Amino acid sequence: MQTFANYINGEWVNGPTFENRNPANTDDLVGLFVKGSAADVDAAAAAAEAALPAWSNMTGPARGNILFKTAELLDQRFEAISAEMTREEGKTLPEAKGEVRRAINIFKYFAGEGSRMGGFLVPSERDRVHMFAIRKPVGVVGLVTPWNFPIAIPVWKLAPALICGNTMVLKPASAAPLSAWRVVEALHDAGLPKGVVNFVAGSGGTLGSALVNARPVKAVSFTGSCEVGNWLHAEASKRRLRIQLEMGGKNPTIVLGDCDFNAAVENTVNAAMFSTGQKCTATSRAIVEDSIYDRFVEALVARTRKLKVGNGLEAGIDIGPAVDEGQLETNLRYIEIGRKEAGEPVVGGNRLTGGAYDKGYFVEPTIFANVTEDMRIAQEEIFGPVLAVMRARDFEDAMAIANRVPFGLSASIQTTNVSRVFEYIYRMEAGLLTVNLPSAGVEYQLPFGGTKDSSFGPKEQGPAAFDFYSDYKTVYLKY
Repeated sequence: MQTFANYINGEWVNGPTFENRNPANTDDLVGLFVKGSAADVDAAAAAAEAALPAWSNMTGPARGNILFKTAELLDQRFEAISAEMTREEGKTLPEAKGEVRRAINIFKYFAGEGSRMGGFLVPSERDRVHMFAIRKPVGVVGLVTPWNFPIAIPVWKLAPALICGNTMVLKPASAAPLSAWRVVEALHDAGLPKGVVNFVAGSGGTLGSALVNARPVKAVSFTGSCEVGNWLHAEASKRRLRIQLEMGGKNPTIVLGDCDFNAAVENTVNAAMFSTGQKCTATSRAIVEDSIYDRFVEALVARTRKLKVGNGLEAGIDIGPAVDEGQLETNLRYIEIGRKEAGEPVVGGNRLTGGAYDKGYFVEPTIFANVTEDMRIAQEEIFGPVLAVMRARDFEDAMAIANRVPFGLSASIQTTNVSRVFEYIYRMEAGLLTVNLPSAGVEYQLPFGGTKDSSFGPKEQGPAAFDFYSDYKTVYLKY
């Protein structure tokens, strides 16, 4: 069984290990990962600090060439990395392939920015004064990434951080570290100078505390739970670190009576159930106009019953397992809460057992009908394939229900009324809006991030990513 070492200062560093197992078949040991310590984080931060001057002074196009080479290597290894992702995280192979392709494209996108990254050039009020502002890196950055997009999220942090000239310490989620490890391996093989990227896997509590307190670290970008994000914000503030947080959501899909009915059903089920509901942008509340409510619930149930749950490596599977036993228990706990609040689910509601199911963490896609705002399943993030369907009198009522949660990450509306579309765009309290599409599913060319309790700090992805990973140096020159 292969042991995947940590990567510090350009060297693979071994030590005690922890297991990474397939959540669809726990007999399948994906690999052993070296369990990093606080001392490893300190060594990684020191290596990143030592590498910073040379890397930040390398030209942007030269840094971009390394990112282009990394994308090429990931492309060559596409099939193997995709299959490994399905084994370690559980998502279906087609979804894994889509995510790996996205990571490749993100590297290419930001690699090109190395030749385009600009600043400001403006005229002075004074005679013979030339003034401009150029971008500079922040310094050593800590990156803490989740398990649900185990290659895309590390890459959408790594790529802009690297092209801006930063060096970094990457701490991936222990539940799915291999995909991020493969990215670091590709960076190493592409000729990335030692110390520029360092990889330390292991306990989130131990390594997170060490990372936020490591003296060389100047900024931390985190994607994960609200609980950890709030703790991280408090700790980072003590050192006045630059901080970026992407956390939870309780995302609505508003379904109006004038929608394209079949498309609305498909979009809602896609956003709620695919990836086992393990997306921060997944739909967990369907807010349906009263005039089509009963018909829509019936159609949701019929479509959901057709979904096939199983090992994501098998053909024809729509939904894989929960990522681990803890997430499965969370799903089942909230299903029991839903039973107490809203009665029996109209579909699903059980752990799947028997045969191959007994070796994995499988749960039925579950829908509760007649959910009201006071229920916990309408307010709290579950992060599983559990959908709460709520009744709204009309568009205004639906918008009010949609906005009355602490979160504001993504939202969707299903309607053919263009006036309602624009009302929704300007009044919906969320950072990512979709119209006649699933609430989940974003591209890398535009800013990504939420509002309210979902996010804090500058946005990720697209040109906006530079706002976190760079600062400005302003110059006034008399000639």
